[in-house]
Parts: sequence; structure tokens; C-alpha cells
Amino acid sequence: MVTSYYLAFLVLLALERVGELALSRRNAQRAFARGAVEVGQRHYRVMALFHTLFLGACAAEALLRPRGGFPTALVWMAFAGALSAQALRYWAISTLGDRWNVRVIVLPGAAPVVAGPYRWVRHPNYVAVAMEMLFVPLIAGAWITALAFSLGNAALLLVRIRAEEAALGREYVEAFAGTPRFIPGGRP
Repeated sequence: MVTSYYLAFLVLLALERVGELALSRRNAQRAFARGAVEVGQRHYRVMALFHTLFLGACAAEALLRPRGGFPTALVWMAFAGALSAQALRYWAISTLGDRWNVRVIVLPGAAPVVAGPYRWVRHPNYVAVAMEMLFVPLIAGAWITALAFSLGNAALLLVRIRAEEAALGREYVEAFAGTPRFIPGGRP
């Protein structure tokens, strides 16, 4: 019974991603119409596949693992963490407005966004993704998926963030010089 609720939650996350892709496509068309350029196309394909495999791995481990044994308090903490990740994601998306995208699309001359969660960290959406990679699997006690995809996500983000920050240029570097990448109050 609990597994069916978890699988339903994963379906909702998948539907959410489909909605995000539609929003991203619309935002990309608007940006390109205003002269935007895209970078990092090669790593984007890998990231898209990785995120698709993530939801499948969550479902597979939940269905294949032995029942029981994962403490209920940890399940609820993981669920709260997953919901917090979603809230942070949507705060970041709403702050960027039509500049938000799943691809690295840069509008030349546009000032960096330093409002909302971007006041405290450079990459709140990536913080949300990292939280999701950890917490969503742990809701079902899928610790192997949590570990494997958290490590894989960290490797992908190294490539993604370098490409994104290079594309955003000097103005971005100056605007975020004292802002940490991931942890408020952390090292810039």
C-alpha cells in the first residue's frame, strides 16, 4: 500500500517535469526571439537522460527492495525534504520568470537576477535538484538510488555550472562575487 503511494508521488513528479519542459520550451522561444544564445547542448542531453533514469531508479528500487526496515521518522523527514526541494525549485523558477530554462540560454546584455533565493545562493535550482536526488529516493528507503544519483548529479553539476557561469560572463561574476554557490553563508 505504501509503495503505491510512493509510485503515485513519482508519477506526479514526472508530470511536473513534463510541465517544466513545456514552460522551458516556451521561455526558450521567447529568449531566442530576443537574441539569446544557447551553450552546453552536449551536457544537456546527458542531464535529461540522467533525470529520466532517476525517476525510474526510484521506482525500481522501491519495488525491488525488501519491505520494512526503513524507520518511519526518516521517511517523513525525507518527504519533508522533498517537498522543501519543490518549494525552493518553484521559488527559483518564479524569480527568474521567463528567463528560467532547463537549458543554458543566455540573453546578451540582460542583468543577472539577484532577487528571491538568488540573494543567498547563486544556484538555488541546483540546490533543489540536489535535495531531490537525496530525499525523493529515501522516502521509499531507496538509499542506493539516493547515493548513486546524488554522486552522479554532483559530477554533472560540475560541468553544468562551469558552462553556465562562463556563458553568463563578467557581469554575472561581479554580481555574485560575494554570494556562495549552494549554501547560504558558505564560501563564495
